[in-house]
Amino acid sequence: MASLSLHLSSLHHTSTTAFVPRATPVNLRTRTQKAFSIKSQSAPVLSQDDLKKLAADKAVESVKSGMVLGLGTGSTASFVVDKLGQLLSAGQLSNIVGIPTSKRTQEQAASLNIPLSTLDLHPHIDLAIDGADEVDPNLDLVKGRGGALLREKMVEAASSSFIVVADDSKIVSGLGGSGLAMPVEVVQFCWKYNLVRLEGLFKELGCEAKLRLAGDGSEKPYVTDNGNYIVDLYFKNPIKDGFAAGKEISSMEGVVEHGLFLGMATSVIIAGKTGVEIMTK
Repeated sequence: MASLSLHLSSLHHTSTTAFVPRATPVNLRTRTQKAFSIKSQSAPVLSQDDLKKLAADKAVESVKSGMVLGLGTGSTASFVVDKLGQLLSAGQLSNIVGIPTSKRTQEQAASLNIPLSTLDLHPHIDLAIDGADEVDPNLDLVKGRGGALLREKMVEAASSSFIVVADDSKIVSGLGGSGLAMPVEVVQFCWKYNLVRLEGLFKELGCEAKLRLAGDGSEKPYVTDNGNYIVDLYFKNPIKDGFAAGKEISSMEGVVEHGLFLGMATSVIIAGKTGVEIMTK
């Protein structure tokens, strides 16, 4: 196995830990981490799914029996749910309760016999684990390209600890910097009115706003689990002040939620070609 020590010098605001599979679990709330590496003569070729699974498996090491867990949505979060199901089936975890952030996560968890509940019955969550679409040096995030941003934010805001899992393609110098969608969930009523206002709000950043479509080949809008539409914002330049941007978006009538997750992550686990890194503020 190749060296599993990964260095991202551009993330100068974070402390890091290189991870070796099967190493002693790391307390992700500790700000100072020790680095370990193991070297061998040949390097395995890791796919993006392999990287996501490495990050997911590392995050699940922080799960203890009896916890109430926030279950994220998306391709990386699905590996977390799969691992939880495996540990429950093997008797290595017990008495956990999952709070899903989408209908598809609920269906996946139920198929794996993971006990489920809601925020109404469990308003305090011990730990949430979810993916991210972008991660900046301050561990601020863009989330919601999977369409579950409202429920994700509600569940993760109610969590004592929030671990983000992602591959290294999600690292950006500033939010919106990937050029991919930053979602805003809006009510269906007069959605175009809000699309125009959102685009105008970030005109100086070269923002283009588009209504998200269902993706089934039709021109039908995508509808969230909450019955709303999503306006995707595409930036030519990164957002300069995420908190100010989030406040302005939220102040618009008809806006339900936005995909800026600011100051929420406890730690971020990033999987790269040479291993897994734990980042904390």
